Amino acid sequence: MTSIGGAEMVDWNLAVAPATRLVRPGPEISREEARAVVAELRRHAKASEEHVRAFTRMIPEGTEPEDTPVLVVDRAGWIRANVAGFRELLRPLLAKMEARRSGGPGGAVLGAVGGKVTGVELGMLLSFLASRILGQYETFAPATRELPGSADGGGRLLLVAPNIVHVERELDVDPHDFRLWVALHEETHRTQFTGVPWLRDHLQGEIQSFLDETDVDPMTFLERLREAAQSLSGAGRPEGERGDDSGRSLVDVVQTPAQREVLGRLTAVMSLLEGHADFVMDGVGPEVVGSVAEIREKFQKRRAQGAGRLDQALRKLLGLDAKLRQYKDGEKFVRSVVEEVGMDGFNRVWTSPNTLPTKAEIAKPAEWVARVHRTAES
Repeated sequence: MTSIGGAEMVDWNLAVAPATRLVRPGPEISREEARAVVAELRRHAKASEEHVRAFTRMIPEGTEPEDTPVLVVDRAGWIRANVAGFRELLRPLLAKMEARRSGGPGGAVLGAVGGKVTGVELGMLLSFLASRILGQYETFAPATRELPGSADGGGRLLLVAPNIVHVERELDVDPHDFRLWVALHEETHRTQFTGVPWLRDHLQGEIQSFLDETDVDPMTFLERLREAAQSLSGAGRPEGERGDDSGRSLVDVVQTPAQREVLGRLTAVMSLLEGHADFVMDGVGPEVVGSVAEIREKFQKRRAQGAGRLDQALRKLLGLDAKLRQYKDGEKFVRSVVEEVGMDGFNRVWTSPNTLPTKAEIAKPAEWVARVHRTAES
């Protein structure tokens, strides 16, 4: 385990323990009903493969991409899977921090308590998220005996059963339709990564570029964090200038300029992936999900409102509101492009990293069409 000053930089076991202890219990459900939910989600995941592939036409007929497992998990299972994913993604950054360890005051503080504190903080974050995630295509985490992945060491589809049951009850929608609707969204993500072989490596490379730009000097980072807190609170600025950062999260304001550039590209890719999944979910929905219109209306209202003031504050602080905008902006991009050039024309987006939309093109789909289609035709 990576360490600095003789202490662990991140105590991964400590990240799991408080998260699984603090996460809220799922909805009350009998053992028999729980088994039925799990079985139905697995059936819907399998059925969604055919629906999504037929609608998107991303995978040519006669070809079969590498299979990735579908895991129906509880909240604790989702936490364990994501801790493994964080550990894998952060490995190069932690190795970099170890290489730069020093006997300075900042290093001494982090060396003594940093690993424990970071583990607890990560656990608290995951406990907050674990009751909100319905499903996830996990791209980077290594396969384990408890959490198997694809043969190449990555890729598995997670469906969080208690959260799905909780939301379907809260929205008062047909549970069977809702479960299939969720499965269609998550299956689209699996199709994106299994049908576009270069996408996983490209996304991982962008994330690593972001991490490579992280300033690992402890005192520099703490100073930037202090400035971020002042920026978010408005402290230290004239009254008339406060609020300039009201749309920015804590993640935003601690970034370096180079990281913001990488994040712009990542935001465009994630907007594409999330918007495409929403577009496919609604495109397939009317044929196989009878109450799709009711589900979409109620779910969109829930997604926009959040659960309460605390939930809204945490979403803003963590940048989750930006993720909600990704669904909306990305779906508009996909819909506009498909309306103009058709599904096959849209699928040129998957040709290479060069045909991915930029952040500006997500907002102005016609510019992507002009760049990719007119350039190819000239």
